[in-house]
Amino acid sequence: MSFAASAVIHRDHLRHNLGVVRAARPDTCVMAMVKANAYGHGLVEVARALSGADSLAVARPEEAEALRAAGVDTDIVLLEGVFDAPGMATADALGCELVVHTPEQIALLAAHRADARFTVWLKVDTGMNRLGFPVAALDDAERALRDLPQVAELRLMSHYASADAEDGAQLAEQRKRLEARLARFDGVVSLANSPAALRAEALGADVPPASDWIRPGVALYGISPFGGVAAESLGLKPVMDFETRLIAVRDLEAGDRVGYGGRYTAKGPMRLGIAAAGYGDGYPRRMPDGTPVLVDGQAAGIAGRVSMDMLGIDVTQVPDAHVGSTVRLWGAGLPAEAIAQACDTIAYELVTRVSERVTRVYR
Repeated sequence: MSFAASAVIHRDHLRHNLGVVRAARPDTCVMAMVKANAYGHGLVEVARALSGADSLAVARPEEAEALRAAGVDTDIVLLEGVFDAPGMATADALGCELVVHTPEQIALLAAHRADARFTVWLKVDTGMNRLGFPVAALDDAERALRDLPQVAELRLMSHYASADAEDGAQLAEQRKRLEARLARFDGVVSLANSPAALRAEALGADVPPASDWIRPGVALYGISPFGGVAAESLGLKPVMDFETRLIAVRDLEAGDRVGYGGRYTAKGPMRLGIAAAGYGDGYPRRMPDGTPVLVDGQAAGIAGRVSMDMLGIDVTQVPDAHVGSTVRLWGAGLPAEAIAQACDTIAYELVTRVSERVTRVYR
């Protein structure tokens, strides 16, 4: 029995969630987000489990290299594109699709070998002000790319900044900026991320139409992209169960203090369990007292400041808690969204920060 923290990854839940997203947008292709180590779930294993996706998307060439080295032959999109000639050569060798969002990237592509053939996603900024050509510059960028022999197919991409917002005002504003231009674009278009793809199911409000490809991320991992809307209600299943075990159980008296700084004080006789997980494993130090956990499936709460390798849990109401008891930090029965809310962050951050020393167990 291992007492170290582990992340149990359910491959069947990944495939199930892909099916949920496809059902929500049945007439679209799916570009599955596996960047950032597949949101902390394990890049290669997740990519293999999502072989039913039409393509996979990563942020950096190194991620694409890891996938190809592992034998993954699904189409790969480089979401940030490349930034120098060696990066272009790597993308070419790996057969990657390129996102192009700056004039410099067009110049890099033009300088590459003329017999290369890339699928290129031209990124347009519709109001997020992160990456992409302004709508006003789109004609020139499109013309430049269509003139290049290296461009085998040109596609269009933009990104919604607030598709999870109930009122949809910014969503409509972004879509309006692009609407007239879309009618003149000869090629497929990708606009919808997880919240845009599931907006109708979650909020009863649809995203404006015209997206041939959707780009689900967090929804694939069984996490709701909407505040106040449970993943379960969307038909999603949590992919990661972040777990550890108790390595000690102590009896405390009223007034005993727990952990660094003595932040938690026992109000009366209590049992304190010490679990083998901490911020070194990716469980945030800022978790407040009372943050829920499950000990052998029963509700309990954090007691005291999270340490690097350990955290305290009030197991007074779990009378059978013992050394070796399973502690679930999030997963089935304890959504990551709820834990994220407890420490004022988002579930995306929780799962992506699970550290490399945490063993991923694939089932």
